[in-house]
Amino acid sequence: MRILALDHGTKRIGVAVSDETKTIAQPLEYIPAEPFGDFLERLKLLLREKEVDLILIGQPRNMDGSYGPAAQKVETFVAVLKSAVTVPIKMWDERLTSTMANRVMIQANVRRDKRKENVDKMAAAILLQSYLDMGM
Repeated sequence: MRILALDHGTKRIGVAVSDETKTIAQPLEYIPAEPFGDFLERLKLLLREKEVDLILIGQPRNMDGSYGPAAQKVETFVAVLKSAVTVPIKMWDERLTSTMANRVMIQANVRRDKRKENVDKMAAAILLQSYLDMGM
């Protein structure tokens, strides 16, 4: 069984998955956030294909630890998702994951246009790896 991580965005939702031992995270893809029905269909397919037993979703927080408007959007997204899938869902602090993903790609000399299309799945992988590293 694996863990699937989602980095929620208004345009794209980054997806990453763990290996079967739940040790290593790898970026998988991004799924357009709209239309939501298409997103949900793709997500359900991934859940089956990857034999996922937990969905980890990035919870946006301000640097001081408080929650802002982005956190409310994610909470609404999670509530809808919980009614659509049977796999348990857990939220995890995602502060700076997109910043870290951009830095990794800049260091790897990834062109700006390629970074834009890959940042979401890289952020999901960073989020998932931080969860796995905590031994959760």
